[in-house]
Amino acid sequence: MPFTQFKLNPSLVTAVKELGFVRPTAVQAEAIPPAVEGRDVMACAQTGSGKTAAFLLPIINRLIDRPRRTTKALVLAPTRELAAQILDDFNALALHTPVTGAAVYGGVAMGPQEHAFRSGVDIIIATPGRLIDHMRSGYASLKHIEHLVLDEADRMLDMGFLPEIRRILAQLPTRRQTLFFSATMPAPIAVLAREMLRNPVSIQTQRQSAPASGITQAVYPVPMELKASLIVHLLSQKTMTQALIFTRTKHRANRLADHLVTAGIRAERIHGNRSQPQRTAALAGFKNGTYPVLVATDIAARGIDVDELGHVVNFDVPQAPEDYIHRVGRTGRAEATGDAFTFVSPEEENDLRDIERAIGRRLPRVTVPDFDYTARPKARLEIPIAQRIAEIRARKREERARAEINAARRSAAARRPGHPPRETRGPGSDRPSRPGGPPRRPAGRGRGPRG
Repeated sequence: MPFTQFKLNPSLVTAVKELGFVRPTAVQAEAIPPAVEGRDVMACAQTGSGKTAAFLLPIINRLIDRPRRTTKALVLAPTRELAAQILDDFNALALHTPVTGAAVYGGVAMGPQEHAFRSGVDIIIATPGRLIDHMRSGYASLKHIEHLVLDEADRMLDMGFLPEIRRILAQLPTRRQTLFFSATMPAPIAVLAREMLRNPVSIQTQRQSAPASGITQAVYPVPMELKASLIVHLLSQKTMTQALIFTRTKHRANRLADHLVTAGIRAERIHGNRSQPQRTAALAGFKNGTYPVLVATDIAARGIDVDELGHVVNFDVPQAPEDYIHRVGRTGRAEATGDAFTFVSPEEENDLRDIERAIGRRLPRVTVPDFDYTARPKARLEIPIAQRIAEIRARKREERARAEINAARRSAAARRPGHPPRETRGPGSDRPSRPGGPPRRPAGRGRGPRG
């Protein structure tokens, strides 16, 4: 079915053709027709399946001939990166239309976002927390919203946004179109969907708990302490020209990125402790090839859309099967192909078994022939927390001992013959008096104006 069959405005068909989309994906083919008609839609479809165009095209189509300067559509997304990515897709699809949009998320100045609200852009794409911030100021009115989209709804609930979502819903008109998209449909998501939707068209494009069919998955058993050496070894073989690597913690992301750079591999990192400009620059550098390797925490599992990303590496096994699906879904997008490798230490076997049960298959194990699994690394990527605490305590003991020694030396020097004794502090003074002279006058008292 070509896009011309969707009864879209010709300007949208032109944009789609310019973007190189030949035919719609499965979720687009099922979601666009009812959404164009104004019906509610509840779609369960995996990351990389084309969900963004599935909700943007119908909304833009319905807003093209509407009056401007009033915000009529709201898209909620769980992360800054995903909100920015949706805005990029919107700008490309709406290129030949008068429809305007803006992204609203934290980590950047609120001024331009306030201007977007006050000027009445047609579509606001927002993270819940920053939208609440603007709503408190009074100018972010949602009373004219006609179209609401929840994208990656399951991730928003995982991140604890349910209270914010309910606060936002309370400010929206009850008569509206709601498009609900989620990669998985656990019970809490189903409850929220029932509350929000009116007689929706339900879409289940593929098996709920399975990565896209174009992703080749494999497991690399390796001791925890050799993971860093193994990833350097694989990257050095030049078979992975671009790789997104996921770690469990921000600390490990920092350490791994530094380790790769030390090994001569151009790499950057992206996680929640980095500023928004740093995150934006890292993602832009990864997309344009400046950094062939991007090390990330799960903040990047949603919102990174890189054309033809060939490899995703789970440096650490995700603790939830849903996180595994979203991580590996960064490759094999839009019916393309890709590879997803997972490094598994003996301590992580239980988490791996949970993932295999969820996806309904045992993943193949791979042993790298020319890698030395008996080697011992010179340095560990991450020091165990108990050892880190012990080292911090030992360092503080050393600092206290040095301070006591220095204090004893100063006291002994003061008692030497010929060394004038220090006078006591005068009343009202915050400094010791000068030996052999009058007390130091407190700054700023009794002084006349400077000449």
